[in-house]
Amino acid sequence: MKRLDAASWFLLLAIGLSIVGLAYVVARAPAVPDAETTLYTATGPLEVAQNPLDADRTFRYLEEICRIGVRFSGSEGMQQQQALLTRHFEQLGGVVQRQEFRVRHPLTGQPVSMANLVVQWHPERRERILLCAHYDTRPFPDRDPDPQARRGVFVGANDGGSGVAVLMELAHLWSKYNGKLGVDYVLFDGEELVYDEDRDEYFLGSRYFAESYVRSPPAYRYRGAILLDMVGDKHLNLPQEHHSATWRDTRGMTQSIWKTAQQMGVREFIPRRGYQLRDDHLMLHDIAKIPACDIIDFDYGPPGQRVSYWHTREDTPDKCSGESMAKVGWVVWTWLSNLR
Repeated sequence: MKRLDAASWFLLLAIGLSIVGLAYVVARAPAVPDAETTLYTATGPLEVAQNPLDADRTFRYLEEICRIGVRFSGSEGMQQQQALLTRHFEQLGGVVQRQEFRVRHPLTGQPVSMANLVVQWHPERRERILLCAHYDTRPFPDRDPDPQARRGVFVGANDGGSGVAVLMELAHLWSKYNGKLGVDYVLFDGEELVYDEDRDEYFLGSRYFAESYVRSPPAYRYRGAILLDMVGDKHLNLPQEHHSATWRDTRGMTQSIWKTAQQMGVREFIPRRGYQLRDDHLMLHDIAKIPACDIIDFDYGPPGQRVSYWHTREDTPDKCSGESMAKVGWVVWTWLSNLR
């Protein structure tokens, strides 16, 4: 995952200027409602119960993942994590499948075996919602402030581990889910098998998943997707990721999730636009045409300080909070439980 770079911003500006002549016509056109807004409207007064997620257990899941160590694509650590998660989800009633594919290693050119982990609850339902996270880690802490440490160990507690831990904890609840939608997890491999940002490709797993969804359409369809990335920060702040808040087919879902959080009193969800980010949700939206919302706290570090733990040795469990992760899961659970 990375922020939109300067060149991309200039390209967007140029495109905007090139169509300015259409602005008057567009401004006079009648308003068209968001195509998917009605799906994301609660049935009535929001039903908010005590948080059913266990914050301490969620944090223990994060610690268990990080004890494996590095988990970049194709590594022994990734294989251990895949086995751990398969056992966990199957024991809680999930139907687990591996979506396997291969890519060329960006350094050696050798084939790397990858696998997205797909988990289904209520697989008979034709209308489904997708909850996602990437479960690979960056190969190295390449943004560490100490240049000598940039080929050291990166355990990816927040960036790679936190979203997975939330999904592990939510797995305890799906047998109690009374909604009409089916729920799928996808844990994406290859989100950042990146050694050189100017050369190597991001989002390998989500691209493969989205292309497969288009190439071989399943008998069901996804009405929306929620991506959980970097949601474990002790000092959690979750503005609305820019794409998620502005895409016409996604903004209704994004607004509804944040409104749900406000009604619940979860103040970490901040109802304003934040960074415009490149993340796995782009593949789901642009290729598979699935409305996709990215829940992410990109400002990962001490509050009020210009320090970030992102892609550094400091991205460790002690910088994360079970309470933060449990709150994110609680908002997702409550939103899903109150859908039409």
